[in-house]
Amino acid sequence: MTTVDKVAEEAPSNVVEREPGKRKNKGVLLTGLAWIISVLFVLPVLWMVLTSFHSETDAAANPPKFGASLSLEGYRSFFDSGPWPPLLNSLTASVVSTALVLLLAFPAAYALSIRPVKRWSDVMFFFLSTKFLPVVAGLLPVYLFATKVHFLDNIWLLIILYTSMNLPIAVWMLRSFLSEVPIEMLEAAQVDGAGLVRTLRSIVAPVVTPGIASAGLICFIFSWNELLFARVLTGTRAETAPVYLTGFVTSQGLFLAKVCAASLVVSLPVLFAGFAAQDKLVQGLSMGAVK
Repeated sequence: MTTVDKVAEEAPSNVVEREPGKRKNKGVLLTGLAWIISVLFVLPVLWMVLTSFHSETDAAANPPKFGASLSLEGYRSFFDSGPWPPLLNSLTASVVSTALVLLLAFPAAYALSIRPVKRWSDVMFFFLSTKFLPVVAGLLPVYLFATKVHFLDNIWLLIILYTSMNLPIAVWMLRSFLSEVPIEMLEAAQVDGAGLVRTLRSIVAPVVTPGIASAGLICFIFSWNELLFARVLTGTRAETAPVYLTGFVTSQGLFLAKVCAASLVVSLPVLFAGFAAQDKLVQGLSMGAVK
């Protein structure tokens, strides 16, 4: 056997031996990149938490005082200002609107996926087209209508608006989840004599529970964080938490520590909801992504 033949036989084995090392280095680089991106996302939040435990003087210092003493001054100022009515209004509007969205979106998604209606793609495009218009463009008509029917500063106005705003998103999400339900399960339920309502409640809903949790959590976050409509259409009775936060930003005095403390407290319900539905959220997003 010549030298050339030996090199030709040994070359593939050398390449195979180098491939695991290359994959390992690539994995290390991707892991490092993921950590860098995670730190960039989390760092502002950590800075907000740290600032909330400083006094107003230390929080406004430039350059920042990393070794400044900790204080609960911002939290005391926030809770002494009476934040419970706005927090309750936000919770009511978010929870009720999310429940209405899921009740309406679930049968609509069923009709567009498992039992598709005629020209269902046109229907889905219509749902998507409702999000094309900027929110601020519809603010004036809504304000004039609410003024005409004496519906300003009413929590039910926000509930209706949040429901209509989040319904297209929920229908799109739930349709992707429901399209993966095996049709054999529905046929077996029909053979057993189950009606439509029974099928939706006992057969379909348990299978797509992760998808329902994902859609519900996203709708809850969007409703909780909404500011524009709440700012314009509410006053003292229906004021929500995001609107209440804007009142801490003033042109007189220092307010940074108080704003950070208030922002952290207002973010807690969303964080708790996210942690409570964490496992369902991951399953739901994975279920909707795999075709």
